Amino acid sequence: MYELIHRILKIYYTTLAIIGVPVNLVAILILSRGKCGLSTCTTRYLVAMAAADLLVIVTDMILNRVIYYYFPFSFLRITPVCSVILTLIPAATDCSVWFTVTFTFDRFVAICCQNMKTKYCTGKTATVVLATTGILFCLKNVPFYFTYDVGVIIDNVPWFCVDKPSYYTEAGWVGLNWFHKILTPVLPFTLIMLFNVLTVRYIIVASRARKRLTGQSKRNNVSDPEVKSRKRSAILLFTISGSFILLWLTHVIDFLYYNIGGKNPNHYNISLYVFRRVGGMLRNLSCCTNTFIYGVTQSKFREQFKSAVRYPVATIIQLIKKHIN
Repeated sequence: MYELIHRILKIYYTTLAIIGVPVNLVAILILSRGKCGLSTCTTRYLVAMAAADLLVIVTDMILNRVIYYYFPFSFLRITPVCSVILTLIPAATDCSVWFTVTFTFDRFVAICCQNMKTKYCTGKTATVVLATTGILFCLKNVPFYFTYDVGVIIDNVPWFCVDKPSYYTEAGWVGLNWFHKILTPVLPFTLIMLFNVLTVRYIIVASRARKRLTGQSKRNNVSDPEVKSRKRSAILLFTISGSFILLWLTHVIDFLYYNIGGKNPNHYNISLYVFRRVGGMLRNLSCCTNTFIYGVTQSKFREQFKSAVRYPVATIIQLIKKHIN
């Protein structure tokens, strides 16, 4: 059974890497052009999220998983190299998660806090927030490089990475580990849910109040441009953050089970083992879904994508015609 699960994981992560890299690159290229009808601050958040997702795919799925599946003794398994990779993975994951939190907060301010909107929801603020968040979480994960030890020495070359015993016993490392776990995924998961609940509540209350002010009723349902604009702005927020919550939910449940419940994942039965693996699979899937969300919810993004696809095809056709003539 365990062998079958590992075969499924091998196929799954290979497929996800093949799809995830071009999908996020396409999102970065299209959004960076600034022709999708989105505000500057929203565009910068979405580009940063796509870039962070791409880093997760490269570090976690490709360098850590896929290459190991097919080349278990590549140079990436040498202890100093794999220590760097295993340090980059949580850093990239933290950035991916917390960029989603900062985007959610930005949209919360834009929809619910009109007084703060003009000052906070700007491209400059977005750049400062994203740069600060990225730097802080990269620095936060630097100590994890020193938690790994040599797995085995072959011909005087240190191979593989194993956790040092002190990582589980010394108070400093234990505290850092809990700090890391609270920051990702517990706190961001809670914040995203909170901001979404508050945003939904505000939209409902504001829509009812505006209907009363404009004299609208159920029988005379005249369209209100301001309400429509607010709802369109909320769609992108709810689809991205909602997707994040759904795809991370299994992982969060497993996290709470083995931390609060005091259960050791190494002693899981087959059902809990499968549940844990599925949680990891869904969590990593979240790095590939945002581009599809943009395509479904943003008509101008679809137009830019179609143009990007048509351009090389049209160029090839023109070259062929010139060659024929």
